[in-house]
Amino acid sequence: MGGWAIAVHGGAGVDPNLPAKRQEEAKQLLTRCLNIGISALRSSLPAIDVVELVVRELESDPLFNSGRGSALTANGTVEMEASIMDGDGRRCGAVSGISTVKNPISLARLVMDKSPHSYLAFSGAEEFAKQQGAEMVDNEYFITEDNVGMLKLAKEANTILFDYRIPINDSCAAAVESPIHMNGLPLSIYAPETVGCVVVDGQGRCAAATSTGGLMNKMTGRIGDSPLIGAGTYAGELCGVSCTGEGEAIIRGTLARDVAAVMEYKELGLQNAVDYVIKKRLDKGFAGLIAVSNKGEVAYGFNCNGMFRGCATEDGFIEVGIWE
Repeated sequence: MGGWAIAVHGGAGVDPNLPAKRQEEAKQLLTRCLNIGISALRSSLPAIDVVELVVRELESDPLFNSGRGSALTANGTVEMEASIMDGDGRRCGAVSGISTVKNPISLARLVMDKSPHSYLAFSGAEEFAKQQGAEMVDNEYFITEDNVGMLKLAKEANTILFDYRIPINDSCAAAVESPIHMNGLPLSIYAPETVGCVVVDGQGRCAAATSTGGLMNKMTGRIGDSPLIGAGTYAGELCGVSCTGEGEAIIRGTLARDVAAVMEYKELGLQNAVDYVIKKRLDKGFAGLIAVSNKGEVAYGFNCNGMFRGCATEDGFIEVGIWE
């Protein structure tokens, strides 16, 4: 075994004009979460516990699109989703349509550990959360002033916004007038949405976790790639993967599972597998991913302007960045 490794992300596709202050805030949050994970790994916490711990921290900070600070639906509410997977036995748990559970990733963990199922959604997931004693809050807890403003902008433009982190100003409004497309439909600014963490511990066990609020102004009931095992999240014997970006493209390409598949069937190394999948499986979509291998390697890749990410390995390598 090559020792432990960890990577975190806060979304792929970053507006190049994102203010320096927000870039620095993002780096500080990623560094804090990375250090939490490193400390846990040094204390011999299993990989599955570390990914849950780190994603809980990301969900609790409103900077990225998960937990508190999640994107708003067209109705002005929050519908969150998350998934977690333990490569040791390929156990998994996922949830969608979460509106009152403080940490969706921990509910996904409960689905994995305490239910006979792999995926629960909407009222069934909320009821299960109550039965399991998960911490509950009002939907208003997740809603921020920034997101209310961005939802208003999205409705005025009659489109879906990816980047609700850019301050509402003239440059943002101008970008809405020239949308790109997703599944043939207009989509404005493409930027951070979704958080994730992948870990391999000192025993070579891989795990992955992903959490998101989805798209700003999304249709009520829309489900993206983040809770879909094999699309947004995957962990097995060889690797752990968490994806971020255009959910519909990630779903079509079963992106996370494909990294493991090309490692197994094409016998590619981790970084080569990541590069292959990013280049060959996204069609016209935009996305990024982070990954670790059971050999203690860490890798990432994206085909857009940037990706908020941080990674570290037991041999002392550490990196936090946004751009290429």
